[in-house]
Amino acid sequence: MAFQLGPFSGIGLSAPALAGLLDEHDRVARPRYERLWSYYRNPEAPRRGLFGEPDGPRRLAQERGLPSRLTGVRGAIRDDRAAAREIVIENDIAWRLHAMVDFMFGKPISFLSTAADASKRETIQRVLDAVFEASGGIALLQDMALLGGVHGHVALRLRTDGLFGDGGGANARGDADRVIDLASKLRVEIVEAPRGVAQVNASDYRVLDAFVLRAPMPGAEREEAPRARFLESIRDRVGLPRRGRGELLEVVSAAWRQVYAGERLVVDEPNELGAIPVAHIQNISQPLRYEGQSEVEPLIPLQDELNTRLSDRANRVTMQSFKMYLAKGLDGFGDGAAPVVGPGRVWTTDNPDASMETFGGDAASPSEDRHIDEVRAALDKASSVTPLAAGVVEARLGNLTSSTALRITLLGLLAKTARKQVTYGRGLGEMAGLILRALDVAGVYSTSDRDRGVRIQWPEAIPTDERESLESARIKLELGVPRERVLAELGYAPTDPGVV
Repeated sequence: MAFQLGPFSGIGLSAPALAGLLDEHDRVARPRYERLWSYYRNPEAPRRGLFGEPDGPRRLAQERGLPSRLTGVRGAIRDDRAAAREIVIENDIAWRLHAMVDFMFGKPISFLSTAADASKRETIQRVLDAVFEASGGIALLQDMALLGGVHGHVALRLRTDGLFGDGGGANARGDADRVIDLASKLRVEIVEAPRGVAQVNASDYRVLDAFVLRAPMPGAEREEAPRARFLESIRDRVGLPRRGRGELLEVVSAAWRQVYAGERLVVDEPNELGAIPVAHIQNISQPLRYEGQSEVEPLIPLQDELNTRLSDRANRVTMQSFKMYLAKGLDGFGDGAAPVVGPGRVWTTDNPDASMETFGGDAASPSEDRHIDEVRAALDKASSVTPLAAGVVEARLGNLTSSTALRITLLGLLAKTARKQVTYGRGLGEMAGLILRALDVAGVYSTSDRDRGVRIQWPEAIPTDERESLESARIKLELGVPRERVLAELGYAPTDPGVV
């Protein structure tokens, strides 16, 4: 594919460099992200042959982690002679991620401006609330946390379509309602890891020189990955040109923006914002790495072990759930004339050497049960999410009526949530700064770098007693804590009706 990347040569992004960046993303990053997503989502799909055709019964994604003695698959070849085995898949990953998202963004967050002027603080907070609400509100934040938890990192992109050159200017300055109306044209969208490629600064992994956004073209031919790779190899062998990328490709830096549709350059213009409109968020910070830590990756080996042991137990129960009888020297036993074994049925014989042996029946297996329980406990420790977080309360937990008892029980999950609030809060703050910068550059609302500081007010993950909360708020007001901050902690905004 021929790229025209003249404006990006100053940051080291040439056409060969971009092609290599996309190729590495296709070969290394995307397969890893697809594996993480498949273990979270665990979708059902048909088995595929070499050319992508359906081959065999449908299977769940997590079956790939089961041993061949259960699946009958060795490598890419299925052994049709292998006996059918019971397959049990219990997805212990999805509900843990959902619990983490609920603890992070179960309630709306508040943006608190750090601007020195009180009226400007109020306007900024209203602007940010309007932009995020127009972009999806809490649903946007929940999707962001979910995708970040699965892939390890996620990005937020600011779209300024229709803002620049739309005429805010001096007429909009000082008119809060007009500013909010124009700000509502801005949109914050999620860029999941498989769709975003970062050109990281060579001297600082936290700085982006450019960002590439990938999206499939509407109506483009979409081939299955195995079939596509096979056809590409055939084209290479016979000397035919490779097919063009069936995708939209947007390359943006702080100074320039280009959009490619397949092999055609359709947009080539300066970046009026003067900054890359992307805020990168690590799920859990990883030292000296652009990518963050995924919640799914450390759980995959334990999930495979749990599914294997559950499948083994299912096969054992199937084989031993019915008693079987071995009769010797009993005339007519099992000849089909009458039920062999039944209530009130007695078999007699004159043969002194006759015998009947009973075997089978489901027997207790304490070591198997203990091993499965230990695997579940390991999943709890690795994820910091216990069944209690999902509402599974066992009788031996005792009295959990107080918030203190709940906090102690969920200490690991609360600690992880607080740690993630740092990285997600930093990313949301960067996006808030980009929103205010866009409004300033467009002449809609004037702000300086000092005015664009934002602090995120997180709601309490564990519900507290309302009387205790109100008493704590009264004491904070007496100590001089700003009123808007106290209201935000209680879940109110200064602009809410009835708040005085």
